[in-house]
Amino acid sequence: MSIPTQLSLHGYIATAPELTKTRSGDPRFRARIGVERFRKEPDGSFTKLDPVHCDLVVFDTAAQRAFDRFRVGDSFVASGYINEYEVERDGHAVPREEFVARRIGHDLARTKYEVARRTPTAVEPAPAVVEAIDHAIGF
Repeated sequence: MSIPTQLSLHGYIATAPELTKTRSGDPRFRARIGVERFRKEPDGSFTKLDPVHCDLVVFDTAAQRAFDRFRVGDSFVASGYINEYEVERDGHAVPREEFVARRIGHDLARTKYEVARRTPTAVEPAPAVVEAIDHAIGF
């Protein structure tokens, strides 16, 4: 048995998201994103490097939901694939790539939020448990 996996990416929204339409009229979310990078030094410490920036796109129903929920600076986790394509610049084909998210959500490790469930859970955690979890992840 093999566990089905997809490529994943975590980063932050670097530019104001845009909601446009594809040629067929379907919603498309697009934003420039940043991915933080670090280099491990011989002494065990880490040096923060410049982030890598690329385009993130989301299609269909998820595009509208992403546009409604994401703002500049929000941290996210997404799974999907890389789409490679070319654009013409000054008469030359320039290779580009974008991350196409099939699934996307806020990064739990960097975002404090509440979940609005479609059906209530049978047992809600005690406030002390919620406080302990928030403390453990840095809130």
